[in-house]
Amino acid sequence: MNFCDSSRNWSERKKIFQARKLNFLISIKESYERKLAAITASISKLEEQMNSTTPNVEG
Repeated sequence: MNFCDSSRNWSERKKIFQARKLNFLISIKESYERKLAAITASISKLEEQMNSTTPNVEG
């Protein structure tokens, strides 16, 4: 077995693994950003609705 060749393969495999991990983490980040944007929009809409409703009639 050629250990020099093996180490080169290890280096290439490590780069591939790191690239896959980076893509995976970026996809998770984008997913959370979309969810956060949806939550922020829901909060804004709810606050808008609360501010625009007519006051309750006491009685």
